[in-house]
Amino acid sequence: MIPEPKLDALVARHQAVERELASPVTPETYVKLSREFAELAPIVETVKDYRAVVAEIAGLDALIADAATDAEMRAMATSEKPQLDQRRAALERELRLALVPKDAMDERNVILEIRAGTGGDEAALFAGDLFRMYERYAATQSWKVEIISLSEGTMGGFKEIVAEIRGRGAFAKLKFESGVHRVQRVPDTEGAGRIHTSTATVAVLPEAAEVDIDIDDDDLKIDTLRSGGAGGQHVNKTESAVRVTHIPTGIVVMMQEDRSQHRNRAKAMAVLRARLYDFERQKQDAARAAERRGQVGSGDRSERIRTYNFPQGRVSDHRINLTLYKLPQVMEGEALGEIIDALVTEHQAELLAAEGAPS
Repeated sequence: MIPEPKLDALVARHQAVERELASPVTPETYVKLSREFAELAPIVETVKDYRAVVAEIAGLDALIADAATDAEMRAMATSEKPQLDQRRAALERELRLALVPKDAMDERNVILEIRAGTGGDEAALFAGDLFRMYERYAATQSWKVEIISLSEGTMGGFKEIVAEIRGRGAFAKLKFESGVHRVQRVPDTEGAGRIHTSTATVAVLPEAAEVDIDIDDDDLKIDTLRSGGAGGQHVNKTESAVRVTHIPTGIVVMMQEDRSQHRNRAKAMAVLRARLYDFERQKQDAARAAERRGQVGSGDRSERIRTYNFPQGRVSDHRINLTLYKLPQVMEGEALGEIIDALVTEHQAELLAAEGAPS
């Protein structure tokens, strides 16, 4: 049974938000309250359903226990009870999940970083394939993708690409993508038809606001330099590229995609904030992981999390032992949602187990 005070608090908060929405508020507050109201509404409906089922079960129990109840009525009540018990258990699980503390970063935009790993040119091509996969998945979620910086591979793809993904719930769904992704396939350059194994590393960072991370100017070393690569005479003459070094951590961010030094510096600082924020989260995650074994989405990027086997047309996520024979659909971003949904479900089961509730 779920403690009634917790359910009362949910209902009370829903009513309070409804009252606030009816009063004069700023546009920003209205948007925030509207979002909270929309999130609470289905939970409150579940609370009503749960309480109705609990009351119905109590009524049946009273009927069955009453000596005055005739045999036919008692038999009918007894036959109805198992179905109601199942319904109560399902609603109880739904509510327990709703009561589990949410990751405060789930609604944040994302800084996505993909780097080619072992495998040379083939690793860079795979990094490009992964970026396109996430780009297409983002389109299915109505998210916006903007490339912040990139370094192309000699045969195509990317040695490294950093992008911002903007949209509601971006981090909630993409945070489980952090880790080492492995590909097994025959490269186009392979004449003997041998299967090669290459890797790429994906990092998914919640976009950090200035209030999240306080960066001391004295901790920064900022260098301006001429942009490399294509760009014509303008790039060669203007020191528009920016390299920001955070001295305490040694984190370095290089930005040269824009012709404006000011915009390059702003983009570099946004990436630096995200990396510093993630650095702190990683330390906290490591401490929690020591207490909770097998935590899905701990963000351990030294871990190989997924294999894309092209000859067999399969994708395997090693954390949850999930294999899909839908590799083309996954790479198109269409079936990636099936893997992400399975990871989210597993994570929710972990949270419920940590709360001491049956999953």
